[in-house]
Amino acid sequence: MLEFVSGNGAEERDRMPLLRFGQQETKPGKFWIYENVIRPAFYGIYKVTKASVEVYHLIENRYQLVAANDRGHYPIEPLGVELGIWQGRYQNVELPWLRWWDSQGSLLLSGGERAQQEQQRADRAQQELEQLRAQLRSAGIEPQL
Repeated sequence: MLEFVSGNGAEERDRMPLLRFGQQETKPGKFWIYENVIRPAFYGIYKVTKASVEVYHLIENRYQLVAANDRGHYPIEPLGVELGIWQGRYQNVELPWLRWWDSQGSLLLSGGERAQQEQQRADRAQQELEQLRAQLRSAGIEPQL
């Protein structure tokens, strides 16, 4: 579970349970709801304005803060992935982005990035084929490719 917050994340870290004072009720904090009701194994809070992330792991019914590894990523070991901040251009915008990596630290590409990478590979292969055809023709051989 990932929360994207534009403030300081205080509401997302609120562990206060539902409080009743006579006829008035104070709603429980989001953290308390996730920890006690929804209970996802991992809970992340991404502060958009600061481009920072916190990751919590539910251990023995309490969320424990996950420490960043040596790459500055937060490992989600059961899935074999890491979550972290990547500075770069994505969708034609240069920003720090929340991104996923595999457990070896390789950035996991989005579908669009994979398609672009595959298109570049196909373009290079086409260029190499054209160069080979030109070399064959200059050697007096008509290519049958």
